[in-house]
Amino acid sequence: MPEFNVNVQRFDPYKTHKFRLKWDGRYVAGISRISALRRTSEVVVHRNGGDPSNSRKSPGFTTFDPITIERGVTHDLEFERWANQVWNLNAGLGNEVALKGFRKDMILELYNEAGQLALAYKIYRCWPSEVEMLPDLDANGNGVAIQKLVLQNEGWERDYDVAEPAETG
Repeated sequence: MPEFNVNVQRFDPYKTHKFRLKWDGRYVAGISRISALRRTSEVVVHRNGGDPSNSRKSPGFTTFDPITIERGVTHDLEFERWANQVWNLNAGLGNEVALKGFRKDMILELYNEAGQLALAYKIYRCWPSEVEMLPDLDANGNGVAIQKLVLQNEGWERDYDVAEPAETG
């Protein structure tokens, strides 16, 4: 059975370097890295008293790992604005947290080498639990300043409306 339904001649899986992230209906500028989408279901072990001396296993609570997104430091304020909805130092007593609107749904899109949309995932009810606006600074270093945002989420699912694109050429 072929690994790809539309492009039966394709054998190589998709690469990890062409992707975009969208929230509030628009793409976020400059994202250079996104951590894996990972979920874990706890294992509940049980047995009845009359069962043989082995146990049964069933799924328990399912958790979704935080997602870390990174991008180079620029003058785009999207990371900072969102992080400030969760905690804003100068908002005044009782107003530090914006309880309305601090959660966002996101769409993560993966593209093939030709820049065609190949896969998409919907990620639900995200909010920033950790933010790094500036990295460690080093006068002897030769790196790019990277911002990081750690996003808690309440689950994700593949967007099955995004079909395998027909590759040409």
